[in-house]
Amino acid sequence: MNFKDYNQSQLFLFPPTFEDLIPESHPVRVVNDIIEKIKIEPLLKAYKKEGNPSYHPKMMLKIMVFAYMENTYSSRRIEKLVRENVNFMWLSGMKMVDHNTIARFRSQRLQDAFKDIFRQVVLLLADEGLVTLKEMYTDGTKIEAQAGKYTFVWKKSIETNKAKMLRQLEELWTYAQNIAASEDRDPEPPEFTKISKEKIRETVESIDRKLSGSDTPDKKGKAKAKAKLRYIKNNFEQNLEKYKLQEEILGERGSYSKTDPDATFMRMKDDHMGNGQLKPGYNPQISTENQFILHYSIHQQTTDSTTLPDHLEGFKETYGEEVFAGLESITTDAGYGSEENYEYLEQGGIEAYVKYNTFDKEQDQNYQQKHKTFSKENLHYNEEMDFYVCPMGQRMEKTHESSRRTKNGFEQKLSHYQAKNCEGCPIRSMCHGSKNNRSLERNHNLERHREKVRELLKSDEGIRKRKRRCYDVEAVFAHMKHAHQFRRFTLKSLKKVEIEFGLHALAHNLRKKVA
Repeated sequence: MNFKDYNQSQLFLFPPTFEDLIPESHPVRVVNDIIEKIKIEPLLKAYKKEGNPSYHPKMMLKIMVFAYMENTYSSRRIEKLVRENVNFMWLSGMKMVDHNTIARFRSQRLQDAFKDIFRQVVLLLADEGLVTLKEMYTDGTKIEAQAGKYTFVWKKSIETNKAKMLRQLEELWTYAQNIAASEDRDPEPPEFTKISKEKIRETVESIDRKLSGSDTPDKKGKAKAKAKLRYIKNNFEQNLEKYKLQEEILGERGSYSKTDPDATFMRMKDDHMGNGQLKPGYNPQISTENQFILHYSIHQQTTDSTTLPDHLEGFKETYGEEVFAGLESITTDAGYGSEENYEYLEQGGIEAYVKYNTFDKEQDQNYQQKHKTFSKENLHYNEEMDFYVCPMGQRMEKTHESSRRTKNGFEQKLSHYQAKNCEGCPIRSMCHGSKNNRSLERNHNLERHREKVRELLKSDEGIRKRKRRCYDVEAVFAHMKHAHQFRRFTLKSLKKVEIEFGLHALAHNLRKKVA
């Protein structure tokens, strides 16, 4: 037999270095070169000058970013790689970093500095001509939080419980009033409209006085009433304080998780049919160009439509006014097509290739044929005299104007119109189903925006951008969630989740650069 020489005790005259073991084109070299180019002054502020020397933040950052590129997110697994993997040993310079230091660097040191690090990397990509920062494709997805599935607190449940407490107080007060001695009866019933500690105390004192002074033959009923009163004394004020704290955590949200109060319960798409269940999670938003992530933000809202202004304001804050002013267009799906978003983009001078909710239906010939005559979008409108004309030629005069506010506080102005007489109309059943004369409400500012957006989306450039959106931003989420198994956060709280998602975003950009 003839074999190549094998001797584990062989000594080298010139021992090999890590440089010899790592290929020139290896992704770890890209990570090293990129991190060496960026400035880390904001990161240095997270370290104290006194005490034992810390591991160099550039070394820690290189290890963390490359670990995320390699689909390794556990601090213990990263520690193992630093001890055993030649690429990590090269990045760390043979420093044996423990998992606590790695976890602390990710969750604490990077909190205030990571957005600036991400910005610098994107600007380096722009310098290489990989992105222009002039157009972006925006979308969102829901990612499960590191929280229990059954640890929910619902805003509606709190409101229901507070209403139940009021109802119990009212019922007990009514019973006590009926059996009370004449001198203990209240001339006027108290208002049971809003519960408070003061209301509970006043009502309890009144009920206690009535029950103590009454001489009713209904001993059993009185005993039950006293038992209920003891329960109210012992629990209602504490429950009200608990509900107050829960409402402060909720804010404008409808739910949160007890094990991660920043997480909101959202419906997750667990399979290809979209059959999911409510789980605690976050709503990350990203903007991409050429499948590079330009900007990301984490939101607690369940819908995308309310996230766009905050997302773009974050982009402006991260890159500055000059870069934001150079942003020419944004392309999204119909989930962002609201008046508030259109107004924001118009004021910022950004072309909005943003679908509204009925745009796709309008392109369907069957839908158009079905709604051609009777839909309010197709009714003739006389802008000069401000009236609509129904399918039978009858004028629909304006009756009044109204306004409403969105969840974000944006005010919408609505105009209301109504026909004078629909009785006996031969096409009434096809025109509308109301028992009264046909009426409609229109948001003229929103219609103006929709007309402008419709022209943009149906233009050659709009068609190109709509096609590109599908494989630009949506492909990035697919890559992160499926190819790299990022379906659940490992950290808790909004700030830490933002760092974790940012590391995934930075790792994606560097993988894309290497590819």
